[in-house]
Amino acid sequence: MKPKRKTVKSRLSDSEIDALVEALKAGRLSGAALDVFENEPKVHPGLLGRKNAVLTPHIASASLETRTKMAMIATENAIALFDGRRPPNALNPEVLEKSRG
Repeated sequence: MKPKRKTVKSRLSDSEIDALVEALKAGRLSGAALDVFENEPKVHPGLLGRKNAVLTPHIASASLETRTKMAMIATENAIALFDGRRPPNALNPEVLEKSRG
């Protein structure tokens, strides 16, 4: 890892967190900001209390705009289901089809 390198990744595995903690301790990485943890709500103890790590409780989507869009998507899916249509964001439509028999 290059000194003072900046990295962005959406989710880190336990082994990647171990490497991140070591890089922060050794000064190979100047800082880290994490919003998602592999085993939430547990956080790697090596990250707690570090001045070069910012940890947030999975709130990256907590803007009014995003939460409004999330509510609209959920509402549209519920309306479609109650109207007898396939919800637009169904992840496993085959289960829905089986249940309708």
